[in-house]
Amino acid sequence: MGNCCESASNFFGPQKNTNVRVSLPAVCFVWQIAMIVLFGVFIRYDEESDAHWVELKKTENLTDLQNEFYFRYPSFQDVHVMIFVGFGFLMTFLKRYSFSAVGFNFLIAAFGLQWALLMQGWFHHFDYSTGKIYIGIESLINADFCCAASLIAYGAILGKVSPVQLMVVTLFGVTLFAVEEYIILDLLHCRDSGGAMVIHCFGGYYGLAISWVLYRPNLHRSKRLNGSVYHSDLFAMIGTLFLWMFWPSFNSAIANHGDGQHRTAMNTYIALASSVLTTVALSSMSKKEGKLDMVHIQNATLAGGVAMGTAAEFMITPYGSLIVGFCIGIISTFGYLYVTPFLEKRLKLQDTCGIHNLHAVPGMLGGFIGAIVAATASESVYSKQGLIDTFGFTGKYENRSPGTQGGFQAAGVCVAMAFGLVGGAIVGFILKFPIWGDAADDYCFDDEAYWELPEEEETIPPVLEYNNHMTQHKHQETPETSFSVVES
Repeated sequence: MGNCCESASNFFGPQKNTNVRVSLPAVCFVWQIAMIVLFGVFIRYDEESDAHWVELKKTENLTDLQNEFYFRYPSFQDVHVMIFVGFGFLMTFLKRYSFSAVGFNFLIAAFGLQWALLMQGWFHHFDYSTGKIYIGIESLINADFCCAASLIAYGAILGKVSPVQLMVVTLFGVTLFAVEEYIILDLLHCRDSGGAMVIHCFGGYYGLAISWVLYRPNLHRSKRLNGSVYHSDLFAMIGTLFLWMFWPSFNSAIANHGDGQHRTAMNTYIALASSVLTTVALSSMSKKEGKLDMVHIQNATLAGGVAMGTAAEFMITPYGSLIVGFCIGIISTFGYLYVTPFLEKRLKLQDTCGIHNLHAVPGMLGGFIGAIVAATASESVYSKQGLIDTFGFTGKYENRSPGTQGGFQAAGVCVAMAFGLVGGAIVGFILKFPIWGDAADDYCFDDEAYWELPEEEETIPPVLEYNNHMTQHKHQETPETSFSVVES
């Protein structure tokens, strides 16, 4: 695999010019103008955000408190913070790449959510009678979810690509996401409120496939910058804490009102807590002195939220959530200890943030956990109406059994992996063309390639500072005095 990537790299030629003065503004201006045109043609307010809501209230005998905005907006706020603050700061662990981690995260999320509103609108909210897409507060939440998959992929290629390449990753990532989400949620009728399959599994394998194709055999030349320092790890921990606190909202944001949303938040909350303890335990066990590794604490502690993305809405029970968090914390930490080095050494897969261990594998396992829990569902546990509400057994799916639902849930995981791997490989080969302004192997993981950096204060070692002070003191002029020394 590595030889294949090296040959392709030689074919496409070196990629050393980081000047994006033309390409980045061109992409941003042209694509934003395209968004304006497409929004003008297709996007309209839905009935709950349109000014005609006043008339609809009278006709349907509703109140403002029954507007979806008041149910969903608190969750939207939490998800929005996760996308722009949580994901952004989680990737600031590199010692010289904090501007790019937060800034490029900001850029691709801002573009991605616009494209997502269109792509998801065409698949889910398109009105064929009017030719329009009607959006509301839930559309904004789903657009943020869609962006999350591309931000996950960014983690695998962090420090190795240009902002223009990231825009391309997002353009194709959102498009692929919308298609695989439609297949999994609509055609297969899977349940995945927290996106273990459609977000984490897809986004993880999408980013890994891109990173594998973009393999850099001489990346060791930037090894000095491919690491953290004390303050960069602290900033990354801020991202971890934001994600950890708001993950129950992420998984429950679009779950069914009432018991479904309530249960989803509780199960996620419990699993997250469990994964923290097992992560700390395994991290300490892995060192002879029993010291903790900040990489594990920043990442594997979040794996419980990822793994509960599908099953959290189901009746997995609180102790079942604890078991999931317990196991996935061990699996994720083990991945950072052993699997990531193995992938880089044997498969030539350079995964900067370790998304294989935080998103890809926990998302895949979370999908299969959801399939097992769905297949074992029964009327005695859920009640008849509970089964209907939880799994959507209405209309053409009213005769589907829990066992059959479990099979479709498992199939959904396979679809997400296939779209991620195949789509990522194709996008990776597109990004290999030497036109995108990515940095040379000895210039990766450095903000200076794409940012104007403030001048750093010059620090003088204490000995030199003392010597300089003494020198200045010696050269000071002797103050004038009216007294004179007269020789005797």
